Amino acid sequence: MQILTCPSKLKLLETVLQRHLPQALPANGAVMHINRRNPAQHEVVVDSWPEFKVVLTRPRKEADTHNTDLYKNIYAAFYWDLDVYRRLLLDTDAVNWKQTFRLYGNQNGIYDVSKDAAATKKIHLTATPHFTYLNPNPDKMPQRQLDPSFTISTLKSSHVDILNETWPYGGNEQSRRFLDNMVKCFPNICILDSNGHPISWGITDPLGAQIHGYTLPSHRRRGYSAIVTRALSMKSHVAGYPVYGHTATNNVQTQNLLKYMGSQRLSELCHICLHSST
Repeated sequence: MQILTCPSKLKLLETVLQRHLPQALPANGAVMHINRRNPAQHEVVVDSWPEFKVVLTRPRKEADTHNTDLYKNIYAAFYWDLDVYRRLLLDTDAVNWKQTFRLYGNQNGIYDVSKDAAATKKIHLTATPHFTYLNPNPDKMPQRQLDPSFTISTLKSSHVDILNETWPYGGNEQSRRFLDNMVKCFPNICILDSNGHPISWGITDPLGAQIHGYTLPSHRRRGYSAIVTRALSMKSHVAGYPVYGHTATNNVQTQNLLKYMGSQRLSELCHICLHSST
């Protein structure tokens, strides 16, 4: 096991991962952010170097994280050899099993190894499959007109309370801190009404994925979600990031929006594996 800290090695790793998109999307997004100021304070673990079969991104030990913070403790994995990935997780200290953490991966083996780890380490595992949508041509997204009394802007910390209240995975202090950090550190877009209040928004996370796309119920069916999605996607695209996101398998409304915007659903599910020692 080796922690990569050399900028040239990390840049090479980014190039390698981009050759293996879309399966490497979560790990690639984390590595791209690490190579660009590292706002989430993540680091990269590989099984060996320069020949490596596994990439695992995780919070740095120096990062200000709490063992119970399932929002900030985010891992992403990509492997070429499933057995090597299994050994890295089970037989090394690549993972802090005392933490509650979420692990993302667009390969079926990610979930299989998490099941093995849960049994071996005697921890609790909740795995939720999600569809992953990737947009190959963001510049061809359909454009909608915005009400002239409204403006496209970015979110502020003063908006975090409403983000936390409307996020299906939020509603607590840990999620509030997570969303506040996302607003401060990662690309986001919102539409403000004539009073300067956000009525529709979208943000990106430490893995480069779009999350928490939402429009207030009183402003729906007016095309605002499409406007936000396009603006946020172009922001990511111009910065060189793949334009992608995950959606619950039963969230038909979001799936229809993404298809309308030109995104394509990947054949393999994204497994979001929540590990907890309690």
